[in-house]
Amino acid sequence: MGPSVAEKIYSCLVSGDSISRGVIFDEKRGQYAVLDRNYVALVQGRIKGMVRNVSRFGNTLMRGIGKLGNDIAKIRPDIVLIEYGGNDCDFDWKEIAANPETTHKPNTDPELFQKTLTETIGSLEEKGIVPVLMTLPPLDAERFLKWVSKRDSADESSILKWLGGVTQIYRWQEGYSASIAAIAEKTKTRCIDIRAAFLRHPDYSSLICRDGIHPNEKGHVVIADAVMDYIENNFSILLSDRDSSSMTV
Repeated sequence: MGPSVAEKIYSCLVSGDSISRGVIFDEKRGQYAVLDRNYVALVQGRIKGMVRNVSRFGNTLMRGIGKLGNDIAKIRPDIVLIEYGGNDCDFDWKEIAANPETTHKPNTDPELFQKTLTETIGSLEEKGIVPVLMTLPPLDAERFLKWVSKRDSADESSILKWLGGVTQIYRWQEGYSASIAAIAEKTKTRCIDIRAAFLRHPDYSSLICRDGIHPNEKGHVVIADAVMDYIENNFSILLSDRDSSSMTV
C-alpha cells in the first residue's frame, strides 16, 4: 500500500531566470553574485519535499522551456514553478543607443511569449504536473536606464530618444507581467503575484539592486514570503511540520 497524500514527499522544480537563480549585484565586490539566502533557498527549508532549481542567468522563456523536458524527465516533479519575463522583455540596449531611429525588437516577442507560456501550461497539465506562474517584480526605470546606458550621457540620450520617455521601460516590462497574470486567469493556472507583493512595500526600489531590475537580499525575502503565503493558502499539504504556519513552491 502506497503512502497517503499527507505522507507523500512532493517534488517541486523551479524553472526561471537569474531572479530564481538568486543572482544579485554585490555592491562590495562590484559584480553579480549568487545570493545564498535567495528566495528558493529560503522556501526550501520550510516545505515538505524536494525543491530542484534549474534556473539560469540570462534565461528567456524560450531557452528555459527548451530544456524543461529533460529536467522533468530527470526530476519527475509534481509541481513546476515558472518564472520568466525579465529577459524576454529586454532589448539590445547597446544597439538601440547606436541606432535610435530604427525599429528594435525584444528578446522574445510578446505574442510568442504568451503563446509559448500557454502551450507550456498545457503540456505540463497533460503530464499530470501542476504549473504555477509568477508575475514579475517591478523594475526601477531610472536606475535601469543608468545601468544599461553604462552612465554614458550620450547613450542615455539616444535610448531615451528611442523610448520616448524613461517610464516606457516600466510600462513595457509591466506588460509582460500583466500577460502572465492574464494567461493564468484564462487557463485557470495557479499564479503567485510577486509584483503586488513588491508594490505593497512603501519603497519598492529599496528591494531592488543598483541595476534597477534584480531583487536584492531584502527583495528575495519579500518573494519568499509571497511564495510561502501562497502555499499556506493553496498547497498546505507541502508545509513542513516545523513550519505549519507557512507555505512554498
